[in-house]
Amino acid sequence: MSEERALRANVLGAADTAMMAVAGSAPAYSIGASTAALVAVAGLGSPAALLWCGIPMLGIAWAFSHLGRTEVNAGASYAWVGRALHPALGYLSGWALIVSATLFMVAGAIPAGSLTLSLFDPGLASNTALVTVVGAVWFGIMALVVYLGVTVTARAQWIMSGIEVAILVIFLVVGLVRAPGIAVEHFSWSWLGFSHFDGMGGFAGAALVAAFYYWGWDVSANLNEETRSARRAAGLGGIVGVVIVFGLFLCFTVLVNLLLSADTIGNSSGNLLDLLGQAIWPGPGGKILSIAVVLSTIATLETTLIQVTRTMFAMGRDGTLPRAFGRTHLRRRTPALATIVVAIVSVILFVAANFLGSVGQILADAISAIGLQIAFYYGLAGVAVVVSHRAELFKSVRNFVLIGLWPGLGAAFLLWMFVEAIGSNSAVVNGIGLGLLAVGIVPMAIAWRKGSAYFGRATVPADTVAAAVPTGGELG
Repeated sequence: MSEERALRANVLGAADTAMMAVAGSAPAYSIGASTAALVAVAGLGSPAALLWCGIPMLGIAWAFSHLGRTEVNAGASYAWVGRALHPALGYLSGWALIVSATLFMVAGAIPAGSLTLSLFDPGLASNTALVTVVGAVWFGIMALVVYLGVTVTARAQWIMSGIEVAILVIFLVVGLVRAPGIAVEHFSWSWLGFSHFDGMGGFAGAALVAAFYYWGWDVSANLNEETRSARRAAGLGGIVGVVIVFGLFLCFTVLVNLLLSADTIGNSSGNLLDLLGQAIWPGPGGKILSIAVVLSTIATLETTLIQVTRTMFAMGRDGTLPRAFGRTHLRRRTPALATIVVAIVSVILFVAANFLGSVGQILADAISAIGLQIAFYYGLAGVAVVVSHRAELFKSVRNFVLIGLWPGLGAAFLLWMFVEAIGSNSAVVNGIGLGLLAVGIVPMAIAWRKGSAYFGRATVPADTVAAAVPTGGELG
């Protein structure tokens, strides 16, 4: 591979990718920004939505791990689904990640701006113009960090996400210890069951929001070309990341049910952890947890930029997007053009969105729309591992469970959720989620007509792919 089409190899380790996976799921941001939307559709059943979505999500993490052992490619699901199922499905998987990541730049930059301002003066958080400026500045800084290279990015993540997780763990322990004396609700095992959902459509809507909580751990897969021992380390990082955030999400949602009333949650305006922090530690508690949310938001903007730019790099390299996206900066070895284009488009959308409606409504619609796209491409990845590794399924019980049963059930759950949620979503959410996904058919048709080699590949079993030189180069 020519230097202008290569990322910097062997600069990340397994621990780096695990930290990236945690940062990608953004535990503090997800809890702070998404819990009000989850409670709106699930009520006290919010922990159940995260539990029953988290179990199949671990199956998808196993699917990514096994697919990554077969082929090292920065495009991840774009490349793997294309080889295992069909190039068109692979392309749409990549496109789903691109549009969901771009939407998230809007959903993520809003809290980055408002929470930063609230640390100084809570009244400033409602100033749309200031929120827009501060959010755009944070986004620009993270785009610059990603542009400077993956080594700089990894160091920044260790600092930001390390502090974030430490704060969350401390408050979780203190909150659970203090809960018996300050709880507004008594714990009930029904919170982990299905009795609080309005039928299967209600559960699907809640699971769609829960999928947004978890989304982002697969950034470790998009970094596989830049990871040492890539065939194993990148996948392991994703699994470890999902396990960590699974525990944090489940425990914090139970804590929210214990300490905050439904009215308090509904009026949180995307700043729920501030209220939770005040309940746990009146006075400074809210500020400290708000700092965790700011760090989490900034960190996940960075990992989302990594995901979308690496996916665009792989697609540009294959000629399924303009080939200029498939070139890297000669010195920094980052997808420079992809980073610049995504940054400009995202800032424009962010500024426009901030003046089109309330923060709460923008976040709720964006979260549900992104959930549709997540369910689509994660579900296809789960199917891809079962199809491409079918010859290995019955060689051992371990293979049957980790390559077949668990990823297969995870894929079935996510694809069912995708279909079921369409019927219960608003027209706006479906228009954004499905409409932007359908837009991908246009560039796909153009690339197909131009004769990109990607669309000429035959779907092949995993052992055949593993025996060949991977598209992204052998890095492990």
